Amino acid sequence: MTWLIGMLLFVTHVAGIVTAIVALMSSRTSQGAVAWIVTLLSFPYIAVPIFWTFGRPRFYGYVSARGERDTVLRQVLQRYRPQTEPYISRPETASGRIRAVEGLARMPMTQGNRAELLVDGDETFESLFDGIDHAETYILVQFFIVRADEIGMAFKRKLIHQAERGINVYFLYDEIGSRGLSGGYLRDLEEAGVRVSAFNSSRGWRHRFQINFRNHRKIVVVDGREGWTGGLNVADEYLGRVERYGKWRDTHLKLQGPSVLALQEAFWEDWYWATGDILALGWKPQPVSGTSQHVAVVPSGPADGRETASLLVQHAIHGARHRLWVTSPYFVPDHGVQDALTLAALRGVDVRVLIPERPDHLLVFLSAFAFLPEMIRNGVKIYRYQPGFLHQKVLLVDDHTSMVGTVNLDNRSFRLNFEITAYIPDKSFAATAFDMLEKDFANSRQVSQRELAERPLWRKLLSRATYLLSPVQ
Repeated sequence: MTWLIGMLLFVTHVAGIVTAIVALMSSRTSQGAVAWIVTLLSFPYIAVPIFWTFGRPRFYGYVSARGERDTVLRQVLQRYRPQTEPYISRPETASGRIRAVEGLARMPMTQGNRAELLVDGDETFESLFDGIDHAETYILVQFFIVRADEIGMAFKRKLIHQAERGINVYFLYDEIGSRGLSGGYLRDLEEAGVRVSAFNSSRGWRHRFQINFRNHRKIVVVDGREGWTGGLNVADEYLGRVERYGKWRDTHLKLQGPSVLALQEAFWEDWYWATGDILALGWKPQPVSGTSQHVAVVPSGPADGRETASLLVQHAIHGARHRLWVTSPYFVPDHGVQDALTLAALRGVDVRVLIPERPDHLLVFLSAFAFLPEMIRNGVKIYRYQPGFLHQKVLLVDDHTSMVGTVNLDNRSFRLNFEITAYIPDKSFAATAFDMLEKDFANSRQVSQRELAERPLWRKLLSRATYLLSPVQ
């Protein structure tokens, strides 16, 4: 028995050493590497399983699948990208700025698009349901959260009806975000002919502990012609029907034109990871007539070679000259984004950050108050939305550029979640976003430095303690 215990101790410490080497080679920061190495060598019994569950900086299985997918997707791209070339364009006054966004997206910016802001749940689901009703060939559906409540059941009925009509319907959900979704809900879809799959972040024995990675994207594509993305999931709280959240404030986006194919490509890649199946979809661009807007779609996630979401946000902030308005329900940005916001305020930009008054994730909410006092001292204005819970993810730069998508300003969205953002350098769209955000700020209160300074000591200590956990929140 003694020799068995000794062998287990030996194996555990060897695992700690091996894992410490992995942490040394893969950690994104020197501070993170030191923290992991010390913990893994000192307490391997606890630290090794924690590292392989929460500490892996890359979604390695997806990275490997992407290598396989690139070969397959390249064959598809060779057929559809040449058709897109007539619509690839960047505004002359912003060519350098756009080139950086295209580099992060690994997709071109296109013209011939129409982007429409959808404010709150009623407007969003009316638009979504109308699009689904008019599908002719296929419907792609991807959400982080789907519930079998009133709106969830209505959504299911729409998909079943279209599948029974012969429309190809593909339904992809995140198994962590939708963990409460019943097997009966999924069986009803499958029995009607809907192709259903979880994202399967822990697929395969080598990746079964990758539960810290989530697919936070919200994508609906109809016939490659219309697409939707933004903050809303499929659940009653997103329509303000859950009392504890009150009025739910959110923003979604409808796209038409060649940019929809970029949403489709992101779904295509996720579906390939989850199922191994190659979907036969339409890849011919369908530009809109009349007003033509430039749009770049930027997918991001833990399989990227760079921190795409954080870099995109920093890039937008550094480009601001007069106005930088940001809304995010979870505001615990990395130091790069914190510094970019501070610098923008110091150079005279009207920097406003809108966060909720009431939290739905307490740790993330408390973490923000660890660094807000310093940001306010440097001129960043912090507002808290009053009527209910704020969930929208919108960024407005001056009077010319807007970003709408799924990215929160926190470590999870920057490094652990698969996300997607529409980058729209268009003055008419920016004017619409300005009007929307101006109303939101009118329904908010500004946080004062005095308010934060007068908090009890225990709350200050709690904020600092929770902030230490921000990398895995």
